[in-house]
Amino acid sequence: MNIRKLKLGDKNIIGSRVTEMRKKLGLKQVELLAKLQVRGVDISPPALSLLEGQKRPVSDIELNALADIFGVSADWLLRRE
Repeated sequence: MNIRKLKLGDKNIIGSRVTEMRKKLGLKQVELLAKLQVRGVDISPPALSLLEGQKRPVSDIELNALADIFGVSADWLLRRE
């Protein structure tokens, strides 16, 4: 398991939840990227890493796709539940 080397950012609030769910489902980042692509969301591996590290904003389209992939609500990802 890789340990995060850099401090978390403050560009989004869902990054840690994305990492949590990806690991819970046993997905590698590349597998999550493939699932996003199937849903029409094309982001690069570095962009996903930045998203999980809370160093880049998340679009509403990405938020919706991630919620669908993980089977959770957008509110859960946003820590509103």
